Amino acid sequence: MEKRKLNFWQIWNMSFGFLGIQFGFALQGGFMSRIFQTLGAAKDEIPLLWIAAPLTGLLVQPIIGYMSDRTWSSKWGRRRPYFLVGAILSSIALFLVPHSPALWIAAGFLWVLDASINVSMEPFRALVADKLPESQRSYGFVVQTLIIGIGTWIASNLPWMVSQLGVSDSAALGVVPMSVKIAFAIGAFVFLASILYTVFTTTEYPPEDMEEFEREKAKKNQFIPDIINNIGSMPTTMKKLGIIQFFSWFAFFTMWSMANPALTEHVFKTPVPVEANYNMEIPEQLDAYNTANTAFQKSSNLVGSYMGTYGLSSMVFALLLAFYTSKRRINRKYVHMVALILGGIGFLIMKHIPSHEYLTISFVLIGLAWGSILSMPYAMLSSSVDPKKMGVIMGIFNMFIVIPQIVAALGGVNYVSSLFGTDAINAMTVAGISLVLAGLANFLIINPKAITYQKEEL
Repeated sequence: MEKRKLNFWQIWNMSFGFLGIQFGFALQGGFMSRIFQTLGAAKDEIPLLWIAAPLTGLLVQPIIGYMSDRTWSSKWGRRRPYFLVGAILSSIALFLVPHSPALWIAAGFLWVLDASINVSMEPFRALVADKLPESQRSYGFVVQTLIIGIGTWIASNLPWMVSQLGVSDSAALGVVPMSVKIAFAIGAFVFLASILYTVFTTTEYPPEDMEEFEREKAKKNQFIPDIINNIGSMPTTMKKLGIIQFFSWFAFFTMWSMANPALTEHVFKTPVPVEANYNMEIPEQLDAYNTANTAFQKSSNLVGSYMGTYGLSSMVFALLLAFYTSKRRINRKYVHMVALILGGIGFLIMKHIPSHEYLTISFVLIGLAWGSILSMPYAMLSSSVDPKKMGVIMGIFNMFIVIPQIVAALGGVNYVSSLFGTDAINAMTVAGISLVLAGLANFLIINPKAITYQKEEL
């Protein structure tokens, strides 16, 4: 079946739900470590507390991809039911997570939140490949990245924006500030509303061969064998992209889990106060603790705002690529390579900047890498696999996202960072080196169809 070309607004509508998904990811990535620290977590414990995020991705994404490949409803389509279920669950989790009364409850909510986001996210990736002809794949993933950039910037700035409206950044011991609670509530609303927009403005193509589809759907107990078979027969290009993804996502997991302790401590000089260092029964020490905690919370707001810069930068990067790829072909390999190396430089200079204003430069460079990570690997992959298996392949491909995060969470970040010293900022150096390695790994990609769009011969 020949797919018709879509205009910008049609691609925008089908991708708009990613605004909400990215609200969820940006609030999770920018502020979960802050919530963990507020609830008493030591900085060395933070990566392990994040283990829920990659583990749920490893389990959920291939399952949802497999199921959505075998789903069809004349009313709801193939992917949209999963968008909707994931959005409802994610919105509930987003609202509740900053109200966690204890560290273990916050970690549990992170598990629920990440699983729910994954239910929505993977089918969105497959939808672009489902709906667009080969010649528009790069364009489609770039428009998706543009929307992700918008969501990242707004969501990352939400606690700061809310505090500017007069909502307090101060809170009692072990309580998340009201500015963060309101920000997460706004995120929950945007998540659900944006997914609903896509669900009701986008249609899907039915399976090309409905009889064959029904036969495949009728097969029982094939999930695990099919997953194993697809993993064993994955294309060479997919394996090489997996190496790039490993180092890319190791770097970004390190940022999400460790940027707040690293930057509040090294750049802002306002580390989280440790309760054991204060006698709360002495009024002066209680006041000192509250002053230090408020300073930490305010600098955490600014860390989140600076992290939002990478969303803005990725949005501009995606916008430029969208204009370019709508008319011309690009070399995906070299675009991705240069973007990743520039992002690595952004991480590496954090240890050496004289004041926090220079973080803008770091996160602008990181945003170029982020914009490329969210588009180029998927454009390269979707041009190298069987369209009938797009959902399950995208789910399996996301294993290359979650495995490096599991490695990082289980001690990878702490171990490699310790080779450079005990300061938290060394984690950002590790992220920089990892992203540069990811960029250089693009030399492994040699498949012409993956590197650029190839016109079909008549």
